[in-house]
Amino acid sequence: MTTYLAPTRDMRFVIEELAGLDRLTGLPGYEDATPDLVEAILDEAAKLASEVLAPLNKTGDTQGVRLEAGSVFAADGFKEAYQQFVEGGWNGISGAPDYGGQGLPELVLAATVEIWNAANMSFALCPLLNAGATEALKQHGSDALKAQYLPNMVTGAWTGTMNLTEPQAGSDLSAVRAKAIPEAGHYRIYGQKIFITWGDHDLADNVIHLVLARTPDAPEGVKGISLFLVPKFLVNADGSPGERNDVHCVSLEHKLGIHASPTCVMSFGDQDGAIGYLVGRENKGLAHMFTMMNEARQKVGIQGLGIADRAYQQARDYAKDRVQGRPLDQKSGDRVAIIQHPDVRRMLMTMKSQVEAMRAFAYVMAADMDLAHKHPDATERQRRQARVDLLIPVLKGWCTELGVEITSIGVQVHGGMGYIEETGACQYLRDARVAPIYEGTTGIQAADLVGRKLAMDQGAAMAELIQEMRDVQAGLTRAGSAELMVIGESLTAGIQALEQATQWALQTLHQDPNAAAAASGNYLMLTGYVCGGWQMARAALAAKAKLDAGEDPGFYGAKLATVRFYAEQILPQAEALLKIVRSGGSSALALPAEQF
Repeated sequence: MTTYLAPTRDMRFVIEELAGLDRLTGLPGYEDATPDLVEAILDEAAKLASEVLAPLNKTGDTQGVRLEAGSVFAADGFKEAYQQFVEGGWNGISGAPDYGGQGLPELVLAATVEIWNAANMSFALCPLLNAGATEALKQHGSDALKAQYLPNMVTGAWTGTMNLTEPQAGSDLSAVRAKAIPEAGHYRIYGQKIFITWGDHDLADNVIHLVLARTPDAPEGVKGISLFLVPKFLVNADGSPGERNDVHCVSLEHKLGIHASPTCVMSFGDQDGAIGYLVGRENKGLAHMFTMMNEARQKVGIQGLGIADRAYQQARDYAKDRVQGRPLDQKSGDRVAIIQHPDVRRMLMTMKSQVEAMRAFAYVMAADMDLAHKHPDATERQRRQARVDLLIPVLKGWCTELGVEITSIGVQVHGGMGYIEETGACQYLRDARVAPIYEGTTGIQAADLVGRKLAMDQGAAMAELIQEMRDVQAGLTRAGSAELMVIGESLTAGIQALEQATQWALQTLHQDPNAAAAASGNYLMLTGYVCGGWQMARAALAAKAKLDAGEDPGFYGAKLATVRFYAEQILPQAEALLKIVRSGGSSALALPAEQF
């Protein structure tokens, strides 16, 4: 199995040249996020990932987690690794300094999230969910709750979870039945939640659950849902964990992948009722929870990127070592490594180019999140937030779908050895498969993109995005380079496909909502491919400028070649998807349900 090495060189290129780190250091609170500091952070994160987390990936997959006497225990080595993670301050990179965080940009956090997920996706899910819970509590909790819980959650001394799903209420949260009965100063929570990632474990001293439930007089549907904080251990006056609360893991799911991440069935109130505290306002729980869900969706998108890069590294190294056959133009002589074969090269370039496109897209979005939070101009903050709102479903859906595709290609590069657990290639595919499902399936992301994000402003945010893409395309033309012209032609075609698909979607939403919904998944993927092409084109412009200045011809030459492959072999999928989108959902909806 390949040792994971974080691609810090490409990460720094994207952070500095595409995401615009220099723009962020001028924002209040981000002054210390210099290139030197970012480089040091990435190097130390890479070291922890390769030396501590990655070696646990295979053993965690094999051993899994166990439930004994109502308590969940992680695989061997995970508790010690998590202690190193917390002691190193990794959990609080972008956390609020008022609560013990380092206050660095989301952009810096995004790079470390990629590293953790590439090294050990099961492990990385624990801080991923905690980040969302922390943000929801920070934005909506009372001052007393924030003071009591956030310091330990920001540092990672305590971890957080998201409790939405119930046996009868999957993605349909209007069917939530968990009850919250008011009592002096708190509530008693009763009910069961399923699919709770890291719902119980022995890594931290306390687990803080954010739980959706209904108060007795709540209206039906999503308008009657409230959000509650329910700790595993009640907190003493001195801030230490005290008496065990009435919340327990009653079973663990047996899953296709992420075996070292406990997916728990959680029971609240089997005895006297679990003590919980209202977060925000009664009956506004779903809106408050969306803070956590959007945070999680952004990071799950980066998770798709991380696992894809891990699979690419594994496939690349195997292809360099595996000797099999001779080149087509060589009838005799020594056999060669399979990386010399054209089809293997094609597969590796398909993996590499899309990984780099995803990285650029994800990091630029993280920088937009920073600008939305910190920019001194209110109009610019609003503009950046509109961009983030528009593209989070694309980031989540496109990157996780590509994560499955790329890990599958990684198995194919290995041939028969990829289908054998010994090499590790199939673990990445098994682990990746959950990412397009949780935190809202790709279909839910697509419905959000078309049915809500496009509809809410009649495509205004998308039109602004398309204009930015056209500005990049114009820059490629002005550069006067034959190679950049080729990239520009492909980007032009992709932009036109996105624009025409958007016009179709907006029109069809009013005329035939079912047809628009049936086409929304393909529209999301089309948007993702074009967003990737936009960022890869920007990367080509930056790389060409560096080459012209005589800088690092190895790295920048490879970047240009990778961008050209994406432009010629990946981005044209947008044009094909346009034809599919325009066909609407007529054929998908042609058969009545009973004929399936």
